[in-house]
Amino acid sequence: MTALPGETPGTVGTDTPQDTVSPPDTGAEGSAHADAPEAPGATEPPGDAAGAGEPAAEVSGTDVAAAEDRPAEVSDAEGGQADTEDGPADGDTEDAPVGSPDADSAPAEVSAGSPDAEAMTADAETEDASAGSPDVADADAEDAPVGSPDADAVTADGGAEAPAVPELSEAQAELAAQRELRERIEKRKAEKTAPIAAGTGLSGTAAELLAAVRAVESGEKSGTAFFDSPAPAPATRRPAPAAPQPPRAPVPAAAPAPQAASPEALDAVRAVLVEGGAPEALARPAVGVLGEQAAELLRTDPWQLLAVPGVRPEQADGFARALLGAGCGPDDGRRTAALVGWLLERAALQGHTALDAGAVRAALAERAVGDPDAAVRNAVEEGVALVFQEGDEPAPDGEEDEEGAADGAGLAEDADTDREPAQVLLGLDRYALAEESLADGLARLVNACEKAADWAEAAAAAPSPSAAELIRTTAAAGLVAHSGGEAARAEPAALIAAARGLGLRALGATHSEDGRRRLAAAVGDPDTAVTLAGLLSGAQGPGRDEDGALALDLLVVLDAPQLDVENAAVLVEALADGTRLVLSGDPGVLGSAGAGRVFADVLAARACPQVVSRTPDPGPIGELVSGIGIGELHQVDAPGKEVVIVPVRDAGEAVHRTVQLVADSVPRAFNIPAEETQVITVGHGGAAGTRALNEALKQRLNPGPGRFGGFDPGDRVVHVPAPGRAVPGVVRSADAEGLRLDCGGVPVVVPQERVESSVRHGWALSAHQAAGMRWPAAVVVLPGDAAQGLSRPWVYTAFGRGERHLSVVHGVDQALPHAVAQIPAQQRTTRLRPLLEALPTPDAAS
Repeated sequence: MTALPGETPGTVGTDTPQDTVSPPDTGAEGSAHADAPEAPGATEPPGDAAGAGEPAAEVSGTDVAAAEDRPAEVSDAEGGQADTEDGPADGDTEDAPVGSPDADSAPAEVSAGSPDAEAMTADAETEDASAGSPDVADADAEDAPVGSPDADAVTADGGAEAPAVPELSEAQAELAAQRELRERIEKRKAEKTAPIAAGTGLSGTAAELLAAVRAVESGEKSGTAFFDSPAPAPATRRPAPAAPQPPRAPVPAAAPAPQAASPEALDAVRAVLVEGGAPEALARPAVGVLGEQAAELLRTDPWQLLAVPGVRPEQADGFARALLGAGCGPDDGRRTAALVGWLLERAALQGHTALDAGAVRAALAERAVGDPDAAVRNAVEEGVALVFQEGDEPAPDGEEDEEGAADGAGLAEDADTDREPAQVLLGLDRYALAEESLADGLARLVNACEKAADWAEAAAAAPSPSAAELIRTTAAAGLVAHSGGEAARAEPAALIAAARGLGLRALGATHSEDGRRRLAAAVGDPDTAVTLAGLLSGAQGPGRDEDGALALDLLVVLDAPQLDVENAAVLVEALADGTRLVLSGDPGVLGSAGAGRVFADVLAARACPQVVSRTPDPGPIGELVSGIGIGELHQVDAPGKEVVIVPVRDAGEAVHRTVQLVADSVPRAFNIPAEETQVITVGHGGAAGTRALNEALKQRLNPGPGRFGGFDPGDRVVHVPAPGRAVPGVVRSADAEGLRLDCGGVPVVVPQERVESSVRHGWALSAHQAAGMRWPAAVVVLPGDAAQGLSRPWVYTAFGRGERHLSVVHGVDQALPHAVAQIPAQQRTTRLRPLLEALPTPDAAS
């Protein structure tokens, strides 16, 4: 067998590899830096961070890859050098955490004629930005809404092609529609019987926060009123409008049409952009973000350009300087408000729904803002951000030291008191409303459910003790959290089958089409499983009842860690009172691509009964992954070569060995064809990132000229129809309508103008893209420059994607055991957990 992960390389044989390893060395260097999906022309940090050209692992026995195919020597220059062509422009340091020093943060003095202002070089994407990292970084843009421009849309010569227009995400549109729908349902039910008021049971800080947000939203109070005074008493749910509009039709899950922009608006915006020294290519995305009045807005407030994805503050500063001249400065209120919004938007790309106000003030100070407190106050007054207070209640009147009272967004920190100071958070209204709607909706499901006594027989017939426990718990609760590994997916399948046997309308929703097929096979009925995107769009599932709610009695959501807060709010709002909801997933995998940490917050808040599976994942791969989940990198016995380590010296050799494994070794040794083997790597750039690996794999497996926008029939691709959704597929053909794909048996047509922004080659994926899916074989590539991108959740997710075989192309030396032992999941700042903890749930701990 083979084991993980290594010391120094030994001899390499000619068939399947075996190696022995020392225990994890927790003193090795490493840092958390998980991956994010890529964008066209994304940039990468250069160089091999660790291990390039260094010994990687000790091997004895034979190797899967044929020895005669192994290159005699690969130079460090070839393997370790990152893609300098895509390197960060002008030493940009936008990847620094909020509040950390940013040497390149430019004040408004950037001139219009400077390279930053005129060229707008936006090669500043960080391909490996962690969705769970607290850093407010230049996150990779492939998870941005389809059609949104990435950093490369802003070119050095100002002549880049216009990117597609950003559009309202499915979750945002559906959330607004469902909010209207919920008000209509509440009114209709009020005519029949007294409704269960979801949210009226809120108390303490959660109630005050909810009331504060609604007061600001309705205009009753300005945002600054909550800086220096306690939040008002809990507000009750506003009555439904007298004549509510019917809900909008669900937004299609795939390829929504981009918003049209009038030629007049585009011409007007181009004129303003040229006057300010910005590329004309930004005209279309600017109109898409700012609307038909974009030209007027940009002329009066040039920093509105920061709302266009890919534009950095120093570029907006140069644009403003060119338009306003001496009339603008670093503390201009328009600039500071735009900067606050920009910081919060970038934080959302990293999974945060809010940011600590102190971190925001520190980041503003690093960008030459002279009075960060005033800047934050101004942003709240302008409605750019909402302010929230987390922690202890304010002191009663007269007990607070007036000299130590909070000013701006800060709170008093009296060292002479034992009371911990409250934390002040700033957030965007879309995520604040989504979290509050979700908390209210979950409370409604908990309170509206009645215990079902007729499930006892179904529980007795369950295939395992854990499945029986899940059935019994679901019979008594409206909301249940179920956690477990891959083998534990059989338990939700048993629950769905049992519920349908009782005549209930039960359904399972998964993150991917692959997950849907696996769930349907486990239940034994193809009609019992849908994708979450298909369910929310109406393309799959039972449809809606007369009140507009999903016609379901039980919904089981698998792959729950991939559920972001906006989609979760949409889903819960669509469930009628009395519907049972089970959130099921593996807590060890990477979190959602969107903002929030719904599953982790529900588990941490203990807002509902929890069932932990006792079903272990089988085989050597299951044993290996289970150990990683608890921070231990075990040596596992794999007599059938289920786990194989392939040591490499540098990134160039890593690419060569990966191609050998996929094209030759794995098919020959395990009879698994190349199309059923998935390559997973840490980042998109560098000498062994997804782009380099996809190029090498295409040349070997499906060479061609790329006559269809860089693609040929037979190419493996990944389609990103919406943020956070990576759909594997195969190119079939192309015509005037666009690129035709086969995505798991579902035909998809991607319009020509959206191919570049939403389709990538898919032989190699990032771990975030691969989450929720499995393949017969997986090849995980860890070149030396990947060391800083490793974390326990990343390794856990990547190593668990193979069903029958796992090959690890290992060149990070001790960084791998260090990441597993020492680098856990990066925390996200969210408000859902305290909101849930404040809800009355008497049965939650039972």
